[in-house]
Amino acid sequence: MFSDGTAAGGSIQVETPQETVSEEQGHSVVPAEGDPLLCPQTQLHWDTPYLCLVKNNTAHKTNDISVNRLIVRRGQSFLVTFELHDPSRPTTDLLELMVETGPQPSEALGTRSVFGLPEGRWKGSSWKVKVHQGSVLLAGSITLDITSPADAPVGEYSLSVKTSATASVGSSLGKLLLLFNPWCQEDWVHLPEEEERQEYVMREQGLVYKGSEKYISSMAWNFGQFEDDIVDICLKLLDVNPKCLSDPAKDFSARCNPIYVSRVVSAMINANDDRGVLMGRWDGQYDGGMSPTHWNGSVEVLRRWLKYGSNPVKYGQCWVFAAVMCTVLRCLGIPCRVVTNFQSAHDTDKNLTIDDFFSDYGVRPKQSPDSVWNYHVWVEAWMRRPDLSAGSLYDGWQAVDPTPQEKSTDVYCCGPAPVKAILQGHVDLKYDVPFVFAEVNADRVTWMVLADGSKKKIFTDSGSVGQNISTKAVGSDKRVDITANYKHAEGTEKERAVYNQAVKRLNKPEDEENSNGIHDGKPDVSMKIVELTKPVSGKDIDLKLVLNSNDSETRTLVINVNVQAMRYTGIPSSQIQTELKEQKLLPNQGRVKMFQTLSMSRPTRFN
Repeated sequence: MFSDGTAAGGSIQVETPQETVSEEQGHSVVPAEGDPLLCPQTQLHWDTPYLCLVKNNTAHKTNDISVNRLIVRRGQSFLVTFELHDPSRPTTDLLELMVETGPQPSEALGTRSVFGLPEGRWKGSSWKVKVHQGSVLLAGSITLDITSPADAPVGEYSLSVKTSATASVGSSLGKLLLLFNPWCQEDWVHLPEEEERQEYVMREQGLVYKGSEKYISSMAWNFGQFEDDIVDICLKLLDVNPKCLSDPAKDFSARCNPIYVSRVVSAMINANDDRGVLMGRWDGQYDGGMSPTHWNGSVEVLRRWLKYGSNPVKYGQCWVFAAVMCTVLRCLGIPCRVVTNFQSAHDTDKNLTIDDFFSDYGVRPKQSPDSVWNYHVWVEAWMRRPDLSAGSLYDGWQAVDPTPQEKSTDVYCCGPAPVKAILQGHVDLKYDVPFVFAEVNADRVTWMVLADGSKKKIFTDSGSVGQNISTKAVGSDKRVDITANYKHAEGTEKERAVYNQAVKRLNKPEDEENSNGIHDGKPDVSMKIVELTKPVSGKDIDLKLVLNSNDSETRTLVINVNVQAMRYTGIPSSQIQTELKEQKLLPNQGRVKMFQTLSMSRPTRFN
């Protein structure tokens, strides 16, 4: 290959009928098959086949990646021009092209295709070619329109040409990269709206939302999916995934499927059980690496991973994992956006509940690994899901989460889980729908742990998990709340019906503890903590406790006030304040008790 995208010259063996010129008409006449004017096999010479790099890459919207190599999208034609030393006769000349990708390529696996001219000769071929209307055949210039199937495996291909059936090896025309195509209706990643394609495939800068449901902040992120070497790093990521190392031929073939590719990328962004990109750390100790808050873009992370021999970059947390995955999927051509869920549940036992344990002195270390994070960040990838439904019932946005939380089929990955399935409570579908459903809609159950170690259910909160699910707006920096995509409004009958259906689909009894005779209705005494001042790091905060009684008798309450700092993952970090108060509450009345100012001089939330 030359730097301008051309290949070295060569010769082509073709079966060529002799051409005669009619003086009356002034144009070439090609004899029909069997005509005595047919001559024996002749040899045509060609040179400088132009891969039309700028024209092709611009048409395929890959020119931002490079115009020095051929990068095209599947299901869309691209051009290759041959300059021949003799006129071209495409209706009779034999022109055989071959593309191959991966080790041991085969037509059965879709990783090899032989096709060419005349068009009718290769009827069973998946790749197609025809003569472009701009060809000047008599001058020896032929331009080919080559089209890959819309379900071809993505990756790097070799392209070669020959015209003699007796030739064992064709002449190389160079390499091409094939990507997913959101502009192609037949591609499973087709995204109908151009504005959304520009936002979710082409845009290189974006926003990631963090904080808490009442105090949402945004940070700018450089996805950089079209930087010079990122596409090669993304392909390297696929090449070193365990499935490829185990069975490379099968893996390269499966790269036709965005469901498979997104699942592989989800596993490879974290380094828990493979040669993934990022190592996660949540304990605040970042020796030997960078704090997750250091990163503001994906390019540096991916380049470091490649530079140090596919060893994980230290360190990442959920927003870094998600943003880097967004870069990889956009680069490969899969529409993708970063999504933040506030009050995000981590349900480890797949029962769609989060258990909070209290004792008579307040919060204590959990007996259950369940937790609720201030926020959690994942991505949504756009694709069809014909594996789940013959129609389009589950097509569209799929939740995919690269943060290593729970294993899925023995691998630390999550999704793609159809957002439509989550909304409808269809938790018996793949992949990992129950886990994502719980993240946005789990019930939070409060338990009192008694002195003898037994536990008693106090209250069920069905509305606090999954708040203000957010993503960046199309074409602007505004925040869009997409909570309604994941669940029906809290407090509605529809939301409860969907939750109960989800529980039944998991074959779990809705209330395992009611057999103990514990009443789960509205408590006689309720309480709520209200902020009087906004929390600011390093400053005091004023709170008040609101008590309400539905009891017909006066109640004397012993109130244990316990304040703990918690990481954004919901894990207790340190003790801040403990106080014991006694309060009388009159029948059927409320009482407001002001807390003293609470010192918040130490940080209460860690990233």
